Amino acid sequence: MPPAATTNLGYTPPDGGWGWAVVFGAFISIGFSYAFPKSLTIYFKEIQEYFSVSYSAIAWVSSVMLASMYAGGPVSSILVNRYGSRPVVLVGGIMVSAAMVLASFGTTIMHLYLCVGVVGGFGLAFNLQPALTIIGTYFQVKRPLANGLAMTGSPVVLFTLAPLNQFLFDSFGWRGSFLILGSIVLNCCIAGALMRPVNKHVQPKPKTEAPLCNGADTEGDVVVDSSAQAANLLTEENQIEEKNQGPVHKFIDVSLFKHRGFLIYLTGNVVMFFGFFAPVVFLAPYAKHQGIDEYSAAFLLSIFALVDMLIRPATGFIGNTKWIRPRIQYFFSFAVSYNGICHLLCPLAPGYVGLVVYAIFFGLGFGMVSALLFEVLMDLVGAHRFSTAVGLVTIIECGPVLLGPPISGALVDIFGDYKYMYYTCGVLMLVPGIFFFVMHYYNYKKLGEEQRQTVTVVKRTSEETVELNMNQGDTTAHVTDG
Repeated sequence: MPPAATTNLGYTPPDGGWGWAVVFGAFISIGFSYAFPKSLTIYFKEIQEYFSVSYSAIAWVSSVMLASMYAGGPVSSILVNRYGSRPVVLVGGIMVSAAMVLASFGTTIMHLYLCVGVVGGFGLAFNLQPALTIIGTYFQVKRPLANGLAMTGSPVVLFTLAPLNQFLFDSFGWRGSFLILGSIVLNCCIAGALMRPVNKHVQPKPKTEAPLCNGADTEGDVVVDSSAQAANLLTEENQIEEKNQGPVHKFIDVSLFKHRGFLIYLTGNVVMFFGFFAPVVFLAPYAKHQGIDEYSAAFLLSIFALVDMLIRPATGFIGNTKWIRPRIQYFFSFAVSYNGICHLLCPLAPGYVGLVVYAIFFGLGFGMVSALLFEVLMDLVGAHRFSTAVGLVTIIECGPVLLGPPISGALVDIFGDYKYMYYTCGVLMLVPGIFFFVMHYYNYKKLGEEQRQTVTVVKRTSEETVELNMNQGDTTAHVTDG
């Protein structure tokens, strides 16, 4: 098992115990956050006919819900920093439930935009960020595994909600289904109840930190919480804490925009998200465009979801090994690049068998990126700053998440073929993947240099202290002899 990385939390996380119940709660909360907007598409056709609107108009319901979920990130982060994860998730579950109940009485499409899209989206934001944040307070050594298990909630909940929504739709129509979904989503409140704050007094953190590196001969194997150990030296963090006394810093730590690792992550992710979701959205339509029947096309999504479901916990397990954990950013870079290569090769896949193979390999890549997406951010900034970091990231990613699929759809309309859309998404994934490789190599190199400087300074200070004590001792002895 890899050694624990410094988190600057002021205590040692238990890495188990009630933490696994917290992971289960995060599994439910994250699952509903990501799967709920996608599962509502089953009702779109009937709602479209009921309100006599275009498909693009009804499709904005899910888009607004996802965009609101990302845009609500900073608000959710502020509330988590102030009140903790449990009450925020409870409020979020109630908001989504109320949104679905109110939407069931909707009389216009605008009503659905406001209820499902805005209110429901903000409710999902209050479920997502707290669930991601609290894992970092309970886990340190086993954190990649815990994050991987929690992120598995998305495909599992989607896999469950898809047939359930179809059954509810056939039995009760969209209004009755929305009422029932309003009660089902209250399970997020149960998930929130499991998110008990960690007992920080059970395992107090030793005053003496572990060495930053295990000797000069292990320079290449330094275990870092990327910037939490070396890039943010103790003196720098003290300066940040002093700056955080201002009115703005009490709510949002804007000093993250000066953080090297955070800027690398943010820059690559903004580009990546333009091509991240579109291949999933257009997988079934692409199959139908090639003359494949509807049921076989839909089965591609089932294959994709099943592979995604299995690879996420496996990725967490692999990311927690002693070979991957110290350089987990490279693992994430590989996963992003792998997705890009899959999309570039997709148009070359021959017939239905080729699309099945693509769905399998794409499910592997999508699951790896999803499992590592927030773990690598926590690795870069440290668990103590993660809540604010994820809030800032999600609101900036709101634009690519909202615009990515429509832009990809416009490429299909312009060229009359899906292959150019897949080529574009492949480039939009491969370029940030290569960017991550290069920049994280640079980041790890700088961290190593900063760590060596820190060790040198500490060693020099210790030698000067010893020498001063010896001189004082000699002076005392001389006076005594005199």
